[in-house]
Amino acid sequence: MGEQNKIKAHLEKYVVTYLFIALSILFIVTSGLDINYVASQLLLRLNRNAFIVLALIIPIIAGMGINFAITIGAMAAQIGLLLVISWGITGLPGILLAGLITLPLGSFFGFLIGKLLNKMKGQETIGSLILGYFANGAYQLLFLFIFGSVIPLNSNVTIVGASGVQNTLNLTGSVGLYTAVDSIAHIPFLLAVYLGCGVLAAASVIQFVRKAITAKRLAVGLIIAAVIAGIFSIPSIAAVVNGTHGRELKLPLVTWLLILGLCLFNSTIMRTRLGQKFRAVGQNQTVANASGIDVDRTRIIAIMISTVLAGWGQILFMQSEGIGTFQTYAAHEQVGLYAGAAILVGGASIDRATNLQALVGTFLFHSLFITAQSAASAMFGNSAVGEYFRAFLSYGVIAVALIMYAWRGAKQKKASQINLAEEAAKA
Repeated sequence: MGEQNKIKAHLEKYVVTYLFIALSILFIVTSGLDINYVASQLLLRLNRNAFIVLALIIPIIAGMGINFAITIGAMAAQIGLLLVISWGITGLPGILLAGLITLPLGSFFGFLIGKLLNKMKGQETIGSLILGYFANGAYQLLFLFIFGSVIPLNSNVTIVGASGVQNTLNLTGSVGLYTAVDSIAHIPFLLAVYLGCGVLAAASVIQFVRKAITAKRLAVGLIIAAVIAGIFSIPSIAAVVNGTHGRELKLPLVTWLLILGLCLFNSTIMRTRLGQKFRAVGQNQTVANASGIDVDRTRIIAIMISTVLAGWGQILFMQSEGIGTFQTYAAHEQVGLYAGAAILVGGASIDRATNLQALVGTFLFHSLFITAQSAASAMFGNSAVGEYFRAFLSYGVIAVALIMYAWRGAKQKKASQINLAEEAAKA
């Protein structure tokens, strides 16, 4: 019975993830798309979106739910990119300057968001979503009427004969921002997989020697590394990624170092005093406050970090391969929605999240985005169904997560009440 309960609890916890795995396999098979094309497009989307999704983890751990206000962090990044384009600063220096501008802007916006969310405790997920819509109105006002008139800009980025910024700005050519980070260095995907497996195995051995993990954890790490390396050594799978029947998959090295660096940051900060405060506040604000933790300040710091990281993630997104243009009035609109849906698909919830869940969720969510149109066309004879299905997935996953969170909370509350009643009866 105990084992059955564990399996049941596991399935309840990851039901959305398993559903998306099944849908991903179904869509890939029915879409009829070349597997090399699907793999290359999926890798591109991982390059673009992984950093932004990882930016959601700290507020979740701090008990603030899905921070849909990362949309405001994306707005801060786009202000930085606009100024860089207007000033004519190209290439990697332009990207770095845009990131530097994003830091104070994102921190300030994050501070305001945190202050507001502290006034609506328990409703942070919905509150941050509404804040994103409100900020979008202020952003449109800034780009339509203030930039170009009150704040002077280069005529190359403003609307000719009127105030405001052009609807679309080019990042390629002389602007020099397109793939400024991605193009620094590339590494074959297969080589990256083998190196990753080697690092995992070596890290497991080192941790075991230092007595930081048990022999069981060591065995698990070694087995995972061996299985992954073995899977990608299968000739048919290796042919997909090494370009035997299409495009060779390559990782933008610096981009992925930044993504892995953020994973390391998320893991490391949780071992610090500040990270322990995040966990304590997320688990129980009353107990945390009684322990001497400034709950409101801790929550504000979590949102500030998330907002700045999301801004930097938006810069990585905008410069990535396959984008090439800056949609000044719309590029940020779906950032919070898609990132929130992706991390939930990976098995995260309103109150818990890990790096692995963020990366797995990004993989699964965007695998459906790539194949939805073709699969819908094959199954229903109408590719437009795929577009509706994408929107349904985005909002549906978030709705299911909120319902499951409320259901689990009610279930735990009922269980605690029963336990209290039993203890009172015994007394």
